[in-house]
Amino acid sequence: MHSNTSSQRSIRTPDSRDSDTPDSNSNETIVAVATPNGRGGICVVRISGPDAAKIGKELAGKLPAPRISALSHFADANGQVLDQGLILYFQSPHSYTGEDVVELQGHGSPVVATMLLRRCIELGARMARPGEFSERAFLSGQLDLAQAEAVADLIESSTESAARSALSSLRGDFSLQVNKLVEQVTHLRIYVEAAIDFPDEEIDFLADVEVTKQLSDLKQEFTSLRASMRRGKLLRDGLKVVLVGAPNAGKSSLMNQLGREQRAIVSDIPGTTRDTLEQHIEIDGLPVIVIDTAGIRDSQDEVEAEGVRRAISAKQEADLVIFVLDSSTDNASLAINEAMEQLDPRQESLTIYNKIDLNQNFGVKREGDKVFLSALTGDGIPLLLNAIREKAGFYDSDRSEFIARQRHIDALDRAQEHVWQGVEQLETYQAGELLAEELKLAQHALGEITGAVSSDDLLGLIFGSFCIGK
Repeated sequence: MHSNTSSQRSIRTPDSRDSDTPDSNSNETIVAVATPNGRGGICVVRISGPDAAKIGKELAGKLPAPRISALSHFADANGQVLDQGLILYFQSPHSYTGEDVVELQGHGSPVVATMLLRRCIELGARMARPGEFSERAFLSGQLDLAQAEAVADLIESSTESAARSALSSLRGDFSLQVNKLVEQVTHLRIYVEAAIDFPDEEIDFLADVEVTKQLSDLKQEFTSLRASMRRGKLLRDGLKVVLVGAPNAGKSSLMNQLGREQRAIVSDIPGTTRDTLEQHIEIDGLPVIVIDTAGIRDSQDEVEAEGVRRAISAKQEADLVIFVLDSSTDNASLAINEAMEQLDPRQESLTIYNKIDLNQNFGVKREGDKVFLSALTGDGIPLLLNAIREKAGFYDSDRSEFIARQRHIDALDRAQEHVWQGVEQLETYQAGELLAEELKLAQHALGEITGAVSSDDLLGLIFGSFCIGK
């Protein structure tokens, strides 16, 4: 059960929503199983809405005091016992959804769960939509949108670091950072608009020390928050690392070393890998998706040519591209050089000089973005792992992060773009009005992150991806 402090609830209130956001006052009572499908020790049936207390009382005969569990029998319309378990009552507004909530903790049988659901529906509830409990928590002001998304991210977290980061977002840490930036934008906008309203002051915005300082602080805050968002997104989605290299450069051996298992076929015959091969690993809490690809070279073989095409496609979608070169040969193939040149400037990359066990001129070392190692013996692999973490922005394994999604980054980028467009308009036309308008649009974009500004379509997309009982 998530509980909010008063400071967290102040992050966002229902009054701050756009007019197109759905009304939080629902007359319908919803029900769903909040535990995973299948058999288990217990099954939790959650009921939320104006009739939750009445339905709970009908099922159990009476309700316990709020937030006190009680052992009870759950009966059907004829008084026949359906199950025995615990019942809890959370009175509005002190519940997850902000409404009256009743939870039935019975035995983990799918048959029993179905009977309890059927009885709740007979008593006036309806089946909840995916994510509807969290949606009601958002609409009632218990959670802002970033916190609500963190609920799903916490459930789906694949590493301890991802779980801790999702919990940080759920506590409101991420929202506080966003709101800090909103306050800075708002403060600058107020200053600019005040100067516009008093033209007799003849303020030169470009020469105004206060405006210059606030713009400098904004730039620093945008840069810092975006870096944290990127790390949060990687913790949620995983860092996609693609191995690219010529045939027989040792990509498959490197993948096996990183995954600590023999997933990829290793052979002295060039061109063994014909398709992409994916493996999920963890580097000090950072989830990483390693993708081995076909060796890049010109080939008349249709199957191998298709593998090369897929390798190039995978490279374009990677967060980090690792070029694997055979250090035992004089130079890399022309195809690999071309692949390096075609790298997107926004993509991170590392170059691996493999097979140093066959080349007496090289030893285990790292020089910037170059790592010299042996995928056969494992020498130099720790250097590579550290380099991967640094490329992802994780320099400190104990660093606290919050979880983030791509939509958060997109909204932040739009907000930043509005600010710099306003500055450009000011520099070009000396128009403070244009700067003020762009700052207003920046506020709007940032509001999309926490849900202070939202739409039906956005909410439907976000909560529709949740599980039924959440």
